[in-house]
Amino acid sequence: MEYEDKAGRPSKPPSPKQNVRKNLDFEPLSTTALILEDRPANLPAKPAEEAQKHRQQYEEMVVQAKKRELKEAQRRKKQLEERCRLEESIGNAVLTWNNEILPNWETMWCSRKVRDLWWQGIPPSVRGKVWTLAIGNELNITHELFDICLARAKERWRSFSTGGSEVENEDAGFSAADREASLELIKLDISRTFPNLCIFQQGGPYHDMLHSILGAYTCYRPDVGYVQGMSFIAAVLILNLDTADAFIAFSNLLNKPCQMAFFRVDHGLMLTYFAAFEVFFEENLPKLFAHFKKNNLTPDIYLIDWIFTLYSKSLPLDLACRIWDVFCRDGEEFLFRTALGILKLFEDILTKMDFIHIAQFLTRLPEDLPAEEFFASIATIQMQSRNKKWAQVLTALQKDSREMEKGSPSLRH
Repeated sequence: MEYEDKAGRPSKPPSPKQNVRKNLDFEPLSTTALILEDRPANLPAKPAEEAQKHRQQYEEMVVQAKKRELKEAQRRKKQLEERCRLEESIGNAVLTWNNEILPNWETMWCSRKVRDLWWQGIPPSVRGKVWTLAIGNELNITHELFDICLARAKERWRSFSTGGSEVENEDAGFSAADREASLELIKLDISRTFPNLCIFQQGGPYHDMLHSILGAYTCYRPDVGYVQGMSFIAAVLILNLDTADAFIAFSNLLNKPCQMAFFRVDHGLMLTYFAAFEVFFEENLPKLFAHFKKNNLTPDIYLIDWIFTLYSKSLPLDLACRIWDVFCRDGEEFLFRTALGILKLFEDILTKMDFIHIAQFLTRLPEDLPAEEFFASIATIQMQSRNKKWAQVLTALQKDSREMEKGSPSLRH
């Protein structure tokens, strides 16, 4: 057109069909709107029926899109309301714990009101204080003792790094190679502790703190030393307590009968715990119990990892902390009750699996466990068998085990 103007020839006016897009009332904003467009000039126009059909399809698409938008808006609103309710609930709980419960701990901690509040989860801001009081300090460990054990651990690290071979009296019976292997295992395990958080790995803000607690503990309890799984327990405590207080809680927690049995690998006592667990397993979930028996699936296959790390490795961290909350309230019994809660929650799935798939499933639990559904499953578990509670069943089994050892010459030797 510009060339024709310059040549002095009149330009042709644009055809009406070329102006069709300019005459439209709207510009299509998405591919769904294209069905309303007229066809290109070189093609025949749409039949009236097709044009009407396309218009109806478009209107239906618009209606569906509006419904989806409305549904999404309602979902977001509900989510926001739930978050507001949760924040308000946590705020009220913090006030109750700080103003009513903690100042009157000795008289209130075992009351029904506090136990109910405890079950709902302890607010993160007071969790450390509650855990410290609930775990206690039967070992009477002080901050000064932690400093001494930590200094001793650092001395040993320096000795090993410089190739020193001196052996203290307290280390008699432990070869330098064994101690070095233990120290190397701590380094290796720290890098494996909550790797997704990236706070315990080399260079992370809590790496040195975790290393210090584990090293100090190996000096405090050389008879136990470092055992895989300890790093997860220490890490959870570090997230809720200062270093020295975390060490005190860690040492007292590991001194509990169940933890000591597992971390010292007391096979006889571990088998007794497994036997007690199976009593309540059969009582609560007879069908699944029979299925496990049929497939020769013993408790040690899945329980050891759960008990060693107090579920902190197997469950999402926020859910594991809620398990810890009630564990601090109810003791070792709740660890096994939680295990039964997990089995009950997935009972329908597990009864359809064989040995390999059950073992794989229980060692890698789903990451999207709904907290309320999970705790509702735990709540249905009855820790009572033939009018005997967990402690009574465990004591009876321990007594039977001792009597069998006394009566059997083969076991005696």
